[in-house]
Amino acid sequence: MHDLSASIVIYKSNPDMLKQTISSFLQSAPHSLLFLIDNSPTDSARNIIPEDTRITYIFNNQNIGFGSGHNIALREALRLSGKYHLVLNPDVYFDKEVIQSLHSFMNSNSEIGLTMPKVLYPDGRLQPLCRLLPSPYTLILRRFFQFHKKLVEKQNRAHELHFSGYNKIMDVPFLSGCFMFLRLDALRKVGLFDERIFLYTEDMDLSRRIHQQFRTVFYPHTTIHHYHQRGSYNNPRLLLHNIRSVIKYFNKWGWFTDKEREQINQRTLLKLQNEF
Repeated sequence: MHDLSASIVIYKSNPDMLKQTISSFLQSAPHSLLFLIDNSPTDSARNIIPEDTRITYIFNNQNIGFGSGHNIALREALRLSGKYHLVLNPDVYFDKEVIQSLHSFMNSNSEIGLTMPKVLYPDGRLQPLCRLLPSPYTLILRRFFQFHKKLVEKQNRAHELHFSGYNKIMDVPFLSGCFMFLRLDALRKVGLFDERIFLYTEDMDLSRRIHQQFRTVFYPHTTIHHYHQRGSYNNPRLLLHNIRSVIKYFNKWGWFTDKEREQINQRTLLKLQNEF
């Protein structure tokens, strides 16, 4: 797949997980390019990166953020006139048929700008990463009302589309940034990650912009595994980044009056309910 590239943004990433992610991609896409964008305070990751002509390692010597890091690779992918680009977290792994399956799916459906496979925890449990566009109420409830278990679970079931069963292809307005298989022509139209968003919600923002002009599709017929450490739930600094990003997202799209959000969510639910 000479028309495919991928990028991993590193920040003090777990070496064993990172090596597993790199190996998964190179085995799954042997003729592709991989950009490793290192936002860590030191370049110690060099020591674990295999010597491979397919890998380009870029050390930023500062933490420029998730979206800004991936944009370095995306600009290069666009310059090289590629067709697809995979945004990849440093804590995922997958079998070698995954990339080929997604590549074939995208080749057969030119109206799709973004796709994501089924995502599982390492123990095999489903990660429900297909979501509606959230309101401020949704994010506040999910993040700060964990003590109200029944209320949060009810909200999550609706927001994460649990009723779908995650076993059929479906159009979803918000697909997680842990594994974004992107059509570069879509990015040529909608732009790259919003670099004003340092961390969190940048995937929501990009997914939404792609969804406005292309299909954004969950493809359950191939599977990856994701450790998904939910850092903002345990780290006050990451929580602060999360809050800042949420504010920037809603300042951009609208807080409690966002008619497009309501229309997209209603259209998504209506289509899924008719299908299921």
